[in-house]
Amino acid sequence: MRKPVLFVSLAVAVLLLLGLAGVLYQKLQQKSTDYSALQADEQAARDRYGEAVNEIAAIQDSLNAIMLGDDGAQALATQLEAEKSLSRDRGDEAVARIAVIKAGVQRAKDRIRELEAQLRKSGIQVAGLEKMIRTLRTTVAEKEAIIAQLTQRVGELQTQVTGLTAEVQQGQEAIQAHVATIEAQNQAIETKRRELATVYYTIGSKKELTTDGVVVATGGFLGLGKTLKPSGQIDETRFLSLDTDQETLIVIPAEKARILSAQPPASYELQKVDGQVELHILDPRAFRAIKRVIIMTG
Repeated sequence: MRKPVLFVSLAVAVLLLLGLAGVLYQKLQQKSTDYSALQADEQAARDRYGEAVNEIAAIQDSLNAIMLGDDGAQALATQLEAEKSLSRDRGDEAVARIAVIKAGVQRAKDRIRELEAQLRKSGIQVAGLEKMIRTLRTTVAEKEAIIAQLTQRVGELQTQVTGLTAEVQQGQEAIQAHVATIEAQNQAIETKRRELATVYYTIGSKKELTTDGVVVATGGFLGLGKTLKPSGQIDETRFLSLDTDQETLIVIPAEKARILSAQPPASYELQKVDGQVELHILDPRAFRAIKRVIIMTG
């Protein structure tokens, strides 16, 4: 009787041990699965952390590449100061350069917002990352402040350039008007000088001059002893002009000639040269006191 009871007791104990082992095995398997999942989550978190750090470094590099530190801002500001004497094309170039810088800063801001959204979505909250992001935001704000100052300065300088351009244009117009006035005055002076210096002369025989009415015979008795004098009737087509400031010689194509008009005798002389007569004006001022010079040949 005792052996069957013992045998049953042993069997029950074995079954209990097997059941307990199964439960423990299941728990071990669950723990192993949970541990693997925990390791995977931890690795994923590390990967996201590393990606966030890399992204922050990339954003910082892009901000550093934007030359708006003390040296860069000063260099650009100095360049803009020179805008007062630059052309409109150079001014547009400065505006375009600031626009490119501004676009770079805006891209950095967009990347910071995307990074923050990704971190919130992934649930990563690390004090170090948050501090680095705040530093990025501070850098962006500083650069935006500098860009605002430079943009304002460009506007001021462009206004000055516009004003200076208008002043230069007015100055050029004033100079042109002054030059035109001087030219007109010079032309008037030249016209007056030529008017004063010009005499009008005619050459002809006694018959030609008489027939054309340039001279008339006056005085005498019974047709004798008459004197030839200028008639006072002027036929412009019969006279040639001579600027006595430029020329002082009249060539008379005849062997003999005399002056019938009232030129002062001391103001000229007649010379015979190579079979013809030359009238040399010795005193142009005195000679041209009588504007009409009548020369009779023969």
